[in-house]
Amino acid sequence: MSGRLALFRWPAALAALPGFPALQPHWNLSPGASLLLLRADGETQRADLARWGLTPAWLTDLSRTPAHARAETLAEQPMFREAFRLRRGLVPVNGFYEWRGVRKRPYWVGAEGGLLYCAALWEVYPAGDREYLSLALVTRPAADLRRPLLLDAEGQRDWLAAETPAARLTALLQAPVPPLRERALAGLVNDPNLDGPECLTPA
Repeated sequence: MSGRLALFRWPAALAALPGFPALQPHWNLSPGASLLLLRADGETQRADLARWGLTPAWLTDLSRTPAHARAETLAEQPMFREAFRLRRGLVPVNGFYEWRGVRKRPYWVGAEGGLLYCAALWEVYPAGDREYLSLALVTRPAADLRRPLLLDAEGQRDWLAAETPAARLTALLQAPVPPLRERALAGLVNDPNLDGPECLTPA
């Protein structure tokens, strides 16, 4: 399961989006952290911070905020189906971590170049006189793991567009995996409190 992400480098074009927050580099983001969320804003996009853990306004048990939505079932599940229809977003990352094998060795999985764009669903949660954004990453099976649903430029546009037909959205849930680069890591990233470039120390 893709339970850790990293966003430590991003292009100027991304930082120029409306709403782009004062963002710090992160090498070890876990569920519960704030992630950069891209959303449609009319004909353009905007960027906001959102808590990683989907929190619909009707949710009463805030300890049960899912970090992931399985692509195979999200269209039918009450937790996700309305967000899938109306509130789709993207989470840009430099890469993510996987733990494999009997001894659970960490691996870094990143883009061949630039950023990866993960499909996400988002919600607004009211708290007093404020509203908070939250999200869940959409995941697909990958061998005995689950990986984020990654979208190319055309898929990103269609995923964000409000007018995209349901059949196209369903097809995007089976989008082909882009070229990825993988490498084994030392165990430093196993510490969820460590959040620096040393997380990427090779094995």
